[in-house]
This record gives sequence, structure tokens and C-alpha cells, in this order.
Amino acid sequence: MACGGLMSAPVCLIENDENEKLHLRKQAKDILDGIKEPVVVVSVVGLYRTGKSYIMNRLAGQQSGFALGSTIESKTKGIWMWCVPHPYKEGHTLVLLDTEGLGDVKKGDEKHDTWIFCLAVLLSSTLVYNSLGVIDNTALEKLHYVTELTENIRVKAEVSRDEEADFMRTFPSFVWAVRDFTLELKMGNKTITSDEYLESALTLKPALGNLAEVYVEAIRSGKVPCLENAVVSLAKIQNVRAVEQALESYMTEMLSMAQLPMDPADLSNIHTVAEKKAIEGFVTMSFNDNDQTYQQELMGKIYDEYQQICQQNRDESVIQCEAVLHNVFDKLEKGIFDGSYLKPRGYRQYRDMLAQLANEYKARTQSQIMSEEVLSKFLKAKEEVGNMILRADESLSAAEQEKEVQRLKNEILEQRQRGLEEQNRLQERAFKDMQRTHDEHVNQIIHQMEREHERMSRDNERVLEAKLRERDALLQKGFEQQASRMQRQIDRLQSEMHEEQKSKPSKISRILDGVSATAELILPSFVPKLVGRGLSAISKWFN
Repeated sequence: MACGGLMSAPVCLIENDENEKLHLRKQAKDILDGIKEPVVVVSVVGLYRTGKSYIMNRLAGQQSGFALGSTIESKTKGIWMWCVPHPYKEGHTLVLLDTEGLGDVKKGDEKHDTWIFCLAVLLSSTLVYNSLGVIDNTALEKLHYVTELTENIRVKAEVSRDEEADFMRTFPSFVWAVRDFTLELKMGNKTITSDEYLESALTLKPALGNLAEVYVEAIRSGKVPCLENAVVSLAKIQNVRAVEQALESYMTEMLSMAQLPMDPADLSNIHTVAEKKAIEGFVTMSFNDNDQTYQQELMGKIYDEYQQICQQNRDESVIQCEAVLHNVFDKLEKGIFDGSYLKPRGYRQYRDMLAQLANEYKARTQSQIMSEEVLSKFLKAKEEVGNMILRADESLSAAEQEKEVQRLKNEILEQRQRGLEEQNRLQERAFKDMQRTHDEHVNQIIHQMEREHERMSRDNERVLEAKLRERDALLQKGFEQQASRMQRQIDRLQSEMHEEQKSKPSKISRILDGVSATAELILPSFVPKLVGRGLSAISKWFN
């Protein structure tokens, strides 16, 4: 498509059906499901006929797209969507959501406006509230949709002790766009910023297609949308998809680069590259995989696929070795078939020819991983033929024949030992690959948990700072009782933050134990070597 290869024009995401209930458009959901990269979602809300669509067109880098109107009638109905390349973040998609104008008297259903506003909040990374003129009492009264959020949205399925903090952690960044603003930004004689102006005005007055589907269905059924329940539903859908796509990425990379048969070390290197790429893709796409259940599932699936590829590598090597063997030993087979060795001194001719052809075979298959194994099976199969030729050689005494029988057995056993050593080397390679697979998963888990911990810390600090500011404002205005209640909330939040900090080592230990248990099911004997490494990773992160 045009416009950066995503969408040439906006499409309707959510609309009213024939029963005047909100409905998610399949076309829009399919577009969202097809986006593989991270998304940044920006919604614009506000009263009708205030220029919301114009703002969104400019954010899309276009002069037109979202419907504009020059009359008093609201032009946008429902929620419209436009996916464009993010202008600053490479590898990200900017999803713009233009909402139906609020407060249109012709609709006659204020609850509809409330749900449109709630959906915009629930789906957004950043929420832009668009208004005209100054921020005064009238403007604040028109923002009553914000004050109704706690009545129409639940963050957690169970009742929370501090629902306000839950909202602050979860909901999107808020931007108030004031159009046609003509006042000087001053408070008294002091010049202030736009953010300070907004804070002053508000004093004393937290996989996108599937998420939209969950929220719309909750509203249609008359329920209050719950973020926690939606997250659980979305996580399952998104993580199953993340596993599938990561595995597909791994297989695509392996099949495009591996030319079987090949040296196991080279195949292992390809596996390492493909696996790392797959895990990084999974981590980027997965959502709320807190116990690493799906990452462990991916670990097992990648290992199974790699083992199959390794087996295919061995099978292909066997095929090529057998082809060489049949070609090299054809002369010997013909001599056996026509009885050329069934004569006096025939056994020595047979033995010398066998040794000569075995050396020729090894020279031609020295790069093959199954060379010794194929030769071992061939010599074992020829043991009875050799004994028959030996018994027919009348030039040898009984003692000499017995000595030759033992020598033949020893040669077969020695070759069998070389075949076993060859297989042991392949098995050792498999263990090393599994070790590396486990280490890569552990590293990714630690990095992911570190990022998640940093995000939660930032959210908690942001909530704490906001509560401290609110407490101080209450104290300055003499609201002692309200300030005391706010202080209790602050104390509780600080206690939760402290408990979260204390629980970090045990949490990551539990998750790493789960990863090691999964690895043990796949390849039991390698796990004990990893215990020290896991503990080292924990201490490194938390010290």
C-alpha cells in the first residue's frame, strides 16, 4: 500500500451495528493482526467539531485522510484507524485512532460517548484531549468523562485497595491540546509552562486488534471492561502467536542457510544465529509472559526442530556415504559373487582388497559425519562372508584360520568403536547446543525481567510523585483529613514498592528453576552444570 507500505487511508475500527451496539470491523482487525512490529497508539478525543481529525491527519503526515467537516454536524462516527510508519522510531508502527466527537446532541445517548471515550483510553499509548479556547470551569465540566472512568473501567478483577494508583500505573500518557489559545502563560507575574498551566487548571478538581475485540465484547454484553481480564485473554492469544512466529522465523532461517549434509559445527553455528533471532522476535512480540511459560514452550519446540534437523543431517550423510561405499566396494562384491576368492590363498586376496577399499572409502568420505558408522555396519555385514572364504582357503592351517577369525573380529570391533566415538562426538555437540540454548534463554529472561522491573519502578515512582504532590496541595489548602488519607495511600504504596524489591531474587530464581526443569525434560543430564550459572546471573543482576 501507499503511505509507507501500511495503509493508504483510514478505515473504521469500531462502529455501531444495526442494533446500535458497538461492533469491531473485521477488516480493521485483520490489518492490526498483520502488523508484526511494535505499535505506538495515539487516540484523539474531544467535543465534536473541534478539529480532532485535522490533528490526526497532521500526525499521519498528510493533509487529508480522516474526514473533515465545515458544518456543525459531527463527521467522524465511531472510531477510525490509520496505521502509518512511526516518524521517529524505526521499526515501529504509529496507530492513529480518531474518535467520534463527544457531546453531539443528535445522538441522544450520552452513554455512547462514555464508551467511546473509555475505549480510546483502553487502547492508547497516548491520549490527546482536544479542546478550543482556554481551560476554564466550562472546559473542565466537559471533561466529566475522565471522572467517570472508575465507574466504567476496572483495572483488576478483584477490588483494589488503591484503585487510583492502579489507574495511574496503567492508563496512557495524557496530552491536552488547546486550540485557538490566546492567553499569556503567566501566573501572577511569573511566566509558566504549558504543563504548569494545565496542572494549575486541574488542581483539586494507566496486540491491539485482539484487545479491541475483548473490550468491545465486554461493552456489548453490558459488563464493565476489566483490564486485568483483558490482559489475561490478550496474553494467551498474543503469546501463542509469538511462539508460532518465532518458531517459523527459526525454521525459515535454518532451511535457508543449512545445506545438508554439513559439518555439525557449522550447523550448530547456523542454529545459534537462527535461535537468537527467533528468541529476540518472541521477546519483542510476547506479552505478559510473566512466568516464561510460553518462552519455555518455545525453547522445547526449537530443541525438537533442531534435533530433527540434526537427524536429517545424519540421514543425508548416511545416504551419501552409502552411495560412495557401493561404488568403492563394487569390485569386491563382484569378486564375491563370481567366487573369485573361493580358492587357495583367496582369503588373503579378499582381506587385502577389503583393507585397500576401506582406506579408499575413508579418503572419499572423511568430511562425512556418518562415515565410520556406515563402514562399521558394512564390515559387520561382511563378517560371515569373510569366515566362509577363510574356511574355503585350504592353504591355511587350522591354527592360522583360528588366528584370522579372531583378527577379523577385532577389526570389526575396532571399527565399531570408531563408529561409537563418532556418534559420541555428535551427542556431545547436541549437549553443547542445548547448553547454549539454555544460556540464551536465561539471558533473554533476565534482560526481559530487568526491563519489566525498570518499567514498574518508573510507574511506581510516577504514581508516588503524583500522590506526594497531591498531599502537599491538600495540606497547603488546609484539607488535613484528605491529606492524612492520602498519606496512608503513600505509605501503602511505599510498602508495596519495598516488598517488590525484596521479592526480586526469589522471583527470578523461581522462573529460572522452571526453565531448567523444562531443559531437564528435554535433555536431563546437562542441567546440573547450569545451576551455578543461573545463581551467578541472579547475583549479577541484583548486586
